[in-house]
Amino acid sequence: MEDVLALYHRPFDPHRPLVCFDEGSKQLVAEVRNPLPPQPGQLARYDFEYRRTGTANMFIFFAPLSGWRHIKITQRRTMIDWAHCMRELVDVHFPDAEKLVIVMDNLNTHKLAALYEAFPPAEARRIAEKLEIHYTPKHGRLNMAEIELSVLARQCLSGRIPSFDYLTKMTAAWAAPRNAHGAKMKWHFTTEEARIKLHSLYPSLDVR
Repeated sequence: MEDVLALYHRPFDPHRPLVCFDEGSKQLVAEVRNPLPPQPGQLARYDFEYRRTGTANMFIFFAPLSGWRHIKITQRRTMIDWAHCMRELVDVHFPDAEKLVIVMDNLNTHKLAALYEAFPPAEARRIAEKLEIHYTPKHGRLNMAEIELSVLARQCLSGRIPSFDYLTKMTAAWAAPRNAHGAKMKWHFTTEEARIKLHSLYPSLDVR
């Protein structure tokens, strides 16, 4: 916990950008009957029936100090998918960075070994050397990407999403204006506050 909290209060460094990473799933649901459009004095009407069309996975990359986010829609969230996300971060989104400081949860797919499952050894090693990974505590909601994903769900994904392609377009349309405005996130919870509020979780030492 203290490791992640300390990261969040580092100043912005373009050579070592901080990127938070998380994922979530979205059930794809299509309409059975076409909704009735709104009319004067009458709201739009939707039938309560729906048709399930599958699920999709959403990987989210969020650089809180530069106000950049990107959502990558995939069919699955395996080790191979994670490995390709890391290569995309290194080669596409931050090609000039000396090192990427990554915050993510300790999921079993979030391992450097996944790079060797996906790529030849030399390529896997090249990507791994660009990553500095910091894991969040198991039961602590300290990942800023998780918060950003929650904002996405409330603002963009509350309605019925019928297809993989539609979800891709919706999430891209949501991220574009936020990136254009450089919508950042300022973290207020500090290590000092954690030691006070969560003192019962720290070991009790006899200093006599």
